[in-house]
Amino acid sequence: MTLATVIGAGGFIGGRLVEILLAQGRDVLAPGRGDLSFFQQPLGTVFYCAGLTGDFGARPFDAVEAHVGLIAKILRDAQFDRLIYLSSIRLYDSAAKNGGRESDPLTLDPALPRHVYDLSKALGENLTLTQSAGRGSVARLGNVFDLHPLASGFLSELLARATREQEIFLESSPKSARDYIHVDDAVTALMALESRAASGIVNVARGENIDNAELSRIFKVAGRKLVFLGKSEPEPPPVCDIARLRALGVQPRDARNVLQRLLAAPSLPSLG
Repeated sequence: MTLATVIGAGGFIGGRLVEILLAQGRDVLAPGRGDLSFFQQPLGTVFYCAGLTGDFGARPFDAVEAHVGLIAKILRDAQFDRLIYLSSIRLYDSAAKNGGRESDPLTLDPALPRHVYDLSKALGENLTLTQSAGRGSVARLGNVFDLHPLASGFLSELLARATREQEIFLESSPKSARDYIHVDDAVTALMALESRAASGIVNVARGENIDNAELSRIFKVAGRKLVFLGKSEPEPPPVCDIARLRALGVQPRDARNVLQRLLAAPSLPSLG
């Protein structure tokens, strides 16, 4: 079977992708951080999972290197058959209700420090799509979650805290909403992008936003209390169009149902 190279295999999504590829009998190359010896050999399909999320504001130069620097070197110097670059639906945030489709123009402000993430991801996307000789595609991921030690992100952190705390207080608004997708559904989508040789940009998301108030109701059933202290009235985020993802044969599960199963798992002990 085709060789797969996972850049960022030490992270949450990359690590799960490696596990599933190996379970399918694939040959997998998973270079460690800073190991550039892979440039000397064919890479097969490259899944580019490297990136910074929550700490990009404190590490802007590392974010740019992860999102742009290394992918530029791979596109210029490496031997690969396919390349799938992991980006984010965060790029739609500035478009509010007018965003959510892969073809929508992005509104990015170079003067905003927060947009170092958006701008660097957008440049990584651009290089992948324009400098790969038609062999590259982009996966714009929703908010990927799981109850796993390596899992990161808002919902993953809530799940981790729920294994230790019965009451969880957060500064977020109960009306704040996000599009959540479980990591296994995200990996299924990434592999579909490879097997179907999908081109362009594909939203890898559920296509539905869940607000914090609804999360609170789901956690309550599992015996955990979420208290959202924020009083703001955030503007609803864009709803991702996942028609291109469905056309690849992928329909992510409802995050509510996955959450309920994770919260009912033995790894979530009774704290009563």
